[in-house]
Amino acid sequence: MRMRPTLSWTPTGDLPPGTTDPEPVAGALRAGGVLVLSGAGLSTESGIPDYRGKDGSLSRHTPMTYQAFTAGAQARRRYWARSHLGWRTFGSARPNAGHRAVAAFARHGLLSGVITQNVDGLHQAAGSESVVELHGSLDRVVCLSCGALSSRRDLARRLEEANAGFEPVAAGLNPDGDADLTDEQVGDFRVVPCSNCGGVLKPDVVFFGEAVPPRRVEHCRELVDAATSLLVLGSSLTVMSGLRFVRQAARAGKPVLIVNRDPTRGDQHAVTRVSLPLGTALTALADRLDVPVDGEATDASEPVQLGQYPVGPVLPREVGGE
Repeated sequence: MRMRPTLSWTPTGDLPPGTTDPEPVAGALRAGGVLVLSGAGLSTESGIPDYRGKDGSLSRHTPMTYQAFTAGAQARRRYWARSHLGWRTFGSARPNAGHRAVAAFARHGLLSGVITQNVDGLHQAAGSESVVELHGSLDRVVCLSCGALSSRRDLARRLEEANAGFEPVAAGLNPDGDADLTDEQVGDFRVVPCSNCGGVLKPDVVFFGEAVPPRRVEHCRELVDAATSLLVLGSSLTVMSGLRFVRQAARAGKPVLIVNRDPTRGDQHAVTRVSLPLGTALTALADRLDVPVDGEATDASEPVQLGQYPVGPVLPREVGGE
């Protein structure tokens, strides 16, 4: 069974207010065993937009759903044209201060693990290890027929060869790496098939309307069980894929702490929500805990290329949903 896409959530008036005091988060980190659950808000300072919030991309863009992608060739042509163009920018994004702070907390033994809803690979680029990519990663491509995994950089090369001269100017970039293009700009963009069997290729990410593989969900549940507390960073928790872990932690009596400027769907389960920019809040926390945070994770002359960095446990992909 595939989930119906959940694109928006409206806060209610009875949610607890946010605070600018990060001390409860600092206390949880001092105690150790903190499991991080990160969302798109953590990557906005790297130039990758959020879906929601005041300037979120959902105000102008409806993301591709699994149902639309699998329904017809025209939808896939539109997706791959936009995604191919967006990859050029998305693939050069750099980790920001928030990503580097999370990596520093892990190096100092304060974290039990990291689960990310993001598909950008920036946690790994900042130095975090054993990151569970809940929604997959844009640097991998999967064939819907034979299940073969391949490199996004290899696909980008093939698409470049098949679409020489494709250089439209996009109106913007979305959190899933999808650039804003009109149908006229998409034109007759050529989509290439799986080089193994000729099947349909899809980025190895969980689209809206598609379920997270059950074994990956179970692995994340085990991480929640093993953690002392759950720290949510930059997620509105609108979709159940992340919210379920907040509810699980709260039911088990584990403190849930959230750092997000706007209210979230999980606020009622949290002991605190720190309403500060992620980079500012996490850098301040590192200073308070005397945890040194590395500078730029890569040579400033070289853009980060997604796929260069080791990915945490990539559990076997399962076709179908929960």
